[in-house]
Order: sequence, then C-alpha cells, then structure tokens
Amino acid sequence: MKRWFKYVKPYLPFFILGPLCMIVEVVGEVIMPKLLANVINAANNGTLTNGISLGTMALMIGTALIMMAGGVGGAYFGSKASVNFAADLRADIYARVQTFSFSNIDKFSTGSLVTRMTNDVTQLQNFVNMMLRMMLRAPGMMIAALIMAIALRPSLSVVFAVSIPLLLLAVGMIIKTGFPRFKKMQEKVDGINSTVRENVTNVRVVKSFVREDFEIEKFGKANQELKDANISAVRVMIFMQPVMTVIMYGTIMALVLVGSPLVLAKDMEVGDLSAFVTYATQILSSLMMVTFLLMFSSRAMASAKRIAEVLDEKSDITDLPGADPDRKVEKGSIEFRNVSFRYYKNSEDQVLNHVSLKIPAGTTLGITGSTGCGKTTLVSMIPRLYEPDEGEVLVDGTDVKDYTLKNLRDGVSMVLQNNMLFTGSIAENLRWGDEEAPDEEVRQAAGYAQAAKFIDTFKDGYDTLLEKGGSNVSGGQKQRLCIARALLKKPKILILDDSTSAVDTATEAMIREAFRTKLKDSTKIIISQRISSVKDADQILVMEEGAVSGLGTHEELLTSNEAYREICESQMERKEA
Repeated sequence: MKRWFKYVKPYLPFFILGPLCMIVEVVGEVIMPKLLANVINAANNGTLTNGISLGTMALMIGTALIMMAGGVGGAYFGSKASVNFAADLRADIYARVQTFSFSNIDKFSTGSLVTRMTNDVTQLQNFVNMMLRMMLRAPGMMIAALIMAIALRPSLSVVFAVSIPLLLLAVGMIIKTGFPRFKKMQEKVDGINSTVRENVTNVRVVKSFVREDFEIEKFGKANQELKDANISAVRVMIFMQPVMTVIMYGTIMALVLVGSPLVLAKDMEVGDLSAFVTYATQILSSLMMVTFLLMFSSRAMASAKRIAEVLDEKSDITDLPGADPDRKVEKGSIEFRNVSFRYYKNSEDQVLNHVSLKIPAGTTLGITGSTGCGKTTLVSMIPRLYEPDEGEVLVDGTDVKDYTLKNLRDGVSMVLQNNMLFTGSIAENLRWGDEEAPDEEVRQAAGYAQAAKFIDTFKDGYDTLLEKGGSNVSGGQKQRLCIARALLKKPKILILDDSTSAVDTATEAMIREAFRTKLKDSTKIIISQRISSVKDADQILVMEEGAVSGLGTHEELLTSNEAYREICESQMERKEA
C-alpha cells in the first residue's frame, strides 16, 4: 500500500470527499423506506391527514435532493481522484522505462511495456474510481440497512443468517477462480498488442512480401487467444450474477412468506413489512456491490502486479556512487581490456570473447566481420548501453563506469543500424543532437551528412514534417538525417553502425571526406560490411565469433588476414560481375 499511497497523497482531499459524499447518499437511501413505511401505515390505519402527507412528502423530497448531491459529489470526486492517480502513475512508469538499459527492455518486450502503461493503468484507474464510490457506500448501506431491519422486526432478521453466509461463500469461490483468469487475460492483451505493433510498424515489409494473409492469420490466432481468455474470465461474472439474484429473491420470498401471516394477524404493519423487504434488498444489493468490487479488484490486482514489476525493475546500468559529475569526455581515446559479454547470464555462448583493443583519440577505426560476430555489441559498450560481464571499457583512460551516464553519452554519438526518426519537422529531429543549436549549425551538420541538398528540394525545407519513423523519406535520406543529427551533437566519439548501407558510394565518399576534414579531432568508428566504407580507416578491426580476428590497415590485412581477404575478394567478384 505504501507504493500506491504516493499517488494518493497529492489528491487526498478528493480521496476523502468522494466516499464521504457516498455516505450522505447512503443515509438518504436508508431513511427513505422508513418515511414511506410511515405513510403506508397511516393510510392503512386511516390516520393519514394532509398535514402528515405533505410533511412526509416534503421530507422525502429534501432527502432525495440530499441523496442526489451526495451521489453527484461522490462521482465527481471519485473521477477526479482516479484520473489524477492514473496520470501520475503512468508518468512514473514512463520515466522508469526511460532509465532501462537495452537488457531491461528486452526482459519485458516493447509490446508488454506499452500494455502496462496503457491498459493496465486504465484497469487500476477504473478500480480506484469504483472503490471510492463503493468502498464506504456498500458496507455502509449493508450495516445501516441491517440495523434498521433488526430494529423493525428482530424475528424476521433470522432470514439473513442463511442468505448472507450463502452470498459470502459464493463470493469467495468466484474470487478464487477469477484472479488467475484475469491475469491470463492481461497476458493475452500483451500478445495482441505486440502483434498489432509489429504489423503496423513493418507494414511496408508485409506488403512487399505479400504476407497479408499470414499476418491476418497470425493476428487471428492472437485475437482468438484473447477472446478465449476473456470468455474464461467473463464466465465467472456470468455465474456470479444469477447466483446473487437467486439468493436475493429467495430472501425476499422468505420474508414475504414469513411476514404475510404476521400482517394478517395484525402483529405487523404493512408499511413495516414493505420497509423490511426494501432493507433486505439493500443489504443483499450492497453485498452484490462488494462482490463486484472484489471481482473487479482481482483484475486490478493482476494489473497492479504487472505495473509493480516495471516500477521495481532496477536498471542494470546506472550512475555508480563514486562517479564524478564533473568528469567529461575530453579527447575520445577508447580502450577495451579483455572484454567478454553474453546476453543471457546463464548462456554458455559468449557474444564477445576476451576482446582487447586500443583506439587513439582522433583516429578512425573500421570494423567488419560476418553477421552476428559482435560488432554492434562491442561498440554499445562505449556509451554503456550494455556492460561487459568481464573486463573493462575505458574512455580517455578512465573506466566508463566512473563517468555519469549523462556526461558519458553526451560525449558519444551513435547512429544505429535501425535508423529511427520521430514525428515532427526535420529541424526538430536534427536538434535531438543539440536542442539549442542555431539554424546555421543545423544546416552545417546537414551539409556534412550530405542531407542539405535533398532537404532544400522540399517545399517546406527544414520545416518539412516527418511521419512516424521517417516513413515519408527514402532509406538513404533517413540515414543521412540520422548522421546529421549525430554530428550536431559535436561528439568526441562518433559511432556509425552500418549507417550508410542505403547511400550510394559517391555520397558515402563525400560523407567520409567531411568526417576526415571537419571532424578530425573526433574518434570515429565505422561498422560496415562494405570494404569501401572502411578501407581508408587508420585501423581496421576484423571480428569473428565475438573475438578479434585481425587488426591493421587495409593493405596489411589483405596479406595477413584470410577472413578479410575473403570479404574483399567476394565484393570484388560481385563488382566485376
């Protein structure tokens, strides 16, 4: 409860006023049957007068107005409290996810995190709203109505000794079976969200491979699983409603059968029997409300558990207590000392295997090798996107763990394989590298990345709006915009991970020339399968199966490294063909 109170505390007045308003409504509901009973009794006994009638009517109208005020107030404050509770919770989950490392995100999956921030938070919001409206109303009505009923006729109250335990037994059985079903249903929501997200994100690939039927079938399977889980959970609710109804009407029938002879024998007033039946209905209805609340809580508990998993997840990459907040990347030299890494801690296969390497500041290192040999993983160690299981990574002679994450990553720009742009203008996307960059610097960075020419052809230039993921520009244009964004950061270390694969060789040569002349003080790491992209580097690293296979210049590796020579020859053969 301590965790959730954090989101309650700022809106405590709403959390208090909501239930109090509902209590006002309950008081009116409990008083109303007694007032009506007095009128019925007076009419049955022939003692009803205009004074009694008008006075009671005025009292009933006043009570109804107070009930209405209480009901409206309860609904208003309950909604206000639950919406604010959910908004703050969602903001905290989002902030927590932003601290996650790649491995933390891999643990949950993107689709699951989206579901937890949306669907699961909504479930909690609805539960909080319902709780505030029923938490005091339901038990308050049950207790007050029970007291009024016993005061009217203690002997008739024996009926409740049978009906209430039956209801409680049914509630217990329903909750026991309902919780695991609702938990499973939320997991299936994860599945369908992941399927939809993957399909929508990759819709162009789906269409180019004519895989619409396969994706429809895949979605249909996920949809069917969610439907089955929904039906399984709803069956509990379907069973609950008739059971409650049977018990309630059975109780009313028992009261009428027992009370009617008392009325005929003049041992009980008709109005009192009517009021007693109303109170019985209120008692059992309030128990049904409690049941619905508990039933809803089982789904909310499943969502709360999933949300707590995200909030409790500790990023495995954080600022260490001894990290110097004033230390920044000044030169850009890099050293890997006996670095080993595996994605899964229990896995026997290492992605990186005892890699040792020195990259002097201001030099250019090319990295090549077969797919899956650990190239991207290796460079991801520099800005601490991953951390080595063994060994050390040093920048400017200092272990990267001794930098704050902000200062370290401020000194490193990385253009990843999957180039991602965001919805907004070109200028807004480029300024991710530097929010305060003046227009001149934005244009300059675009020029270095060979993006300025095509940007100027757009009607709105740098104000051209990009769609989600940059889907309204070509692959080569997207890559050049991502490079410009990285350059605007003015990094001491620039990492290009196969980021010119969609760019023609002439344009790529101009980009490399800009790096050589305009970024001569920055350390540049270029990962590429294209030998033409790395052959002019100061040093070329060849990797095989997570280990260093060779290191040297293009000419040195041609004579000393068979793997590098095979790559060169295969590309030469394709060129000749």
